[in-house]
Amino acid sequence: MPRPLRLGVNIDHVATVRNARGGRHPDPVRAAKLAAEAGADGITAHLREDRRHIVDSDIERLMAEIRLPLNLEMAATDEMLGIALRHKPHACCLVPEKRTEVTTEGGLDVAGQMETLKRTVGALGAAGIRVSLFIDPEPVQLDAAKVLGAPVVELHTGAYCDAPAGAERVAELERIVRAAAHAEAIGLECHAGHGLSYETVGAVAAIPTIVELNIGHFLIGEAIFVGLGNTLQRMRAVMKDARAAAGTGGAGGVS
Repeated sequence: MPRPLRLGVNIDHVATVRNARGGRHPDPVRAAKLAAEAGADGITAHLREDRRHIVDSDIERLMAEIRLPLNLEMAATDEMLGIALRHKPHACCLVPEKRTEVTTEGGLDVAGQMETLKRTVGALGAAGIRVSLFIDPEPVQLDAAKVLGAPVVELHTGAYCDAPAGAERVAELERIVRAAAHAEAIGLECHAGHGLSYETVGAVAAIPTIVELNIGHFLIGEAIFVGLGNTLQRMRAVMKDARAAAGTGGAGGVS
């Protein structure tokens, strides 16, 4: 029997559309509730330092109004740590953050920032918040996450999704497969996300040691055309089929 695979839905870009014009519409909290109705296992929201999409009041409302676990993505800063400790979401995923980037460009350099990250990881864990580190699929980063005491890692799938179909994408997928296996070997729960779409999600969903995928931008973009419920249901179906095929000896497939 294949291990269950959860889907976390990132609602950041509902807020991006709202903020483009100001006001309250479209409401990311409403999107979170629709995602829950459509079968999401959790909600992810990234509170950036510049508040370019999700804002503080969104986090307050998500904590008050949704029943699904909230995964708060955040930079490892004193400000964000204070916000996380005040709200106490189910999980916090620490991510790298640069003011000039359009989206997250890579994983957190855990190995190179052990001392900087130690306080944040320790404080979150002591408060009962599950800590995840968003990292590139590299053994050195996984080993550093283990030393730091984070129970969960999320593998950055952006390089795989951005690679041209063919040998380059296969090579990036193999990095993810190896990293996910190493995560399990050293006792880390393994998640994955960034840039996943209907085209690319199957091969990642087929990796048996990955237990959660976090997807946002693609889902919100597709929802413009067919609705959020339909988009989530199709994504769940693609994930389920790939996982089932892997469990019976098939392959999720990669172009």
